[in-house]
Amino acid sequence: MKVVLACDLGGTSFRAALVDAQGIMQAQSMVPTTSTTVGPMGWSEFDATDCWRDLIALCASLAASAPQLFDAVQAVAICGMTRTQVFLGRDGQQLRYAMRWDDSRSEDAAKRLTANLPTEHPELGNLNAFHPLARLAWLRDEEAVTFKNLSTVLEPKDYLNFRLTGRQAGDAISMARLLACTERVNGIDLLHAIGASSTLLPLVLEPCGRVGDILPGHPSPLDRLVGVPVFCCSNDTWAAAAGLGALKAGRAYNISGTTEVLGVMSERPAAAQGLLTVDWSGLYMLGGPSQNGADTARWLSRLLGSIDDDHQPAAAVGHALNGLLAGRRHSQPLLFLPYLQGERVPYWDPSLRGAFIGLGRHHGATDLAFAVLEGVAFQNRVVLERAEAAIGQPVTEIRFGGGGAFNPVWRQIKADICGRPIVIGESAQPGTLGAAIVAWTGLGHFASLSQAQAQLVKIVARHEPNAERATAYQRLFDLYRRSEQSLAPISRDLVGLSLPTPT
Repeated sequence: MKVVLACDLGGTSFRAALVDAQGIMQAQSMVPTTSTTVGPMGWSEFDATDCWRDLIALCASLAASAPQLFDAVQAVAICGMTRTQVFLGRDGQQLRYAMRWDDSRSEDAAKRLTANLPTEHPELGNLNAFHPLARLAWLRDEEAVTFKNLSTVLEPKDYLNFRLTGRQAGDAISMARLLACTERVNGIDLLHAIGASSTLLPLVLEPCGRVGDILPGHPSPLDRLVGVPVFCCSNDTWAAAAGLGALKAGRAYNISGTTEVLGVMSERPAAAQGLLTVDWSGLYMLGGPSQNGADTARWLSRLLGSIDDDHQPAAAVGHALNGLLAGRRHSQPLLFLPYLQGERVPYWDPSLRGAFIGLGRHHGATDLAFAVLEGVAFQNRVVLERAEAAIGQPVTEIRFGGGGAFNPVWRQIKADICGRPIVIGESAQPGTLGAAIVAWTGLGHFASLSQAQAQLVKIVARHEPNAERATAYQRLFDLYRRSEQSLAPISRDLVGLSLPTPT
């Protein structure tokens, strides 16, 4: 039997699987994502070399559990967290820790760039604390030596591909924001404007493009994969969308994991306030990553004592959540604003904070749990409505994946609040399946990604909106929107209070 090695480097776990040409995961392994250093003022960073050690450990686990299959690997494809920068010097070594997707330290740098750079460049409309240009500007201002010695900026999965093959490459989907900065508009190149250069970007490939072959000299068991081709793949959201069968015009995808990601697929580009528009190799994605997803359920479970800490496995969190939802719910609902760590799409505001609204003595843990699930779904609806208005038509269905998709109560809540069918794929790891789809397509086993997606993605559940509950949720959604607008200024003021007062 022939297999591919498909990997998914996510925010909380790093997964690898040996996947056959029918999309069946014959062997799997998982390790927690490398530890993240969280510091003051929104810092969130990690040592990228830990990801390399994790990849070796995952391969060692697979080689030990399925040695014959591991020796039958035909190709490698790795998807991974995006909006995360690994900074390399001219010798290919990491210059400093990587800035993770949720790092917001560049908020002031983004504001200065917006105020000082010419407004005619369209990418300035996307500039915020999470934008790579703002992070490069922060690096220039705060770590001048690192900025001076900077040679290449890579996404984490591209860093791993570089370690495997010796070639630096990335895909246009993951690098969309940096690539947009290299475009000259009325003579303005945004990278040049901050003292950087387009040479910081690696070679650009399609997701199914071949980065190179695995080099000799790697530690065991990678030495058994010498000469195996490595395909570029893309970010974990794109790969999960492929693994859900969502890469088709008129569909939407929703990935609910550490973060929440929702996007609508269209044949033509469109724009909406606060949403990203990215060319996904001929399809246009309108939407993007939000900051708070299924991880809010983990937070609530820990807060209520249903789990001991944030490192409990997803199964334990799911069991705890089911216990919370099993109780009696009071007739007066609560509202929950899910902005526990600021927000990206659609508000791009790291100072937003969460809130429970309408709490009374009669409310209990079950009411809080339903409010959390509904709050995230309301945030989904905000993104969905903006995207559908921009493309001029509703989507036919939402393909739902990630940790949140395991919970049937949440599936139905999303269907009722968004007013669209929620469709669940068979694979519990759509990102890993999406990486396998890339590898098999790159090898030529399928004529196209569309054909691979159609043959390998299997549907196991479909949840239609309930008209009666949808009507009730419409009233609650209106209150949710009013609450967002009213409490946003208070959130910012509260965050301001936590800052050190100058002497």
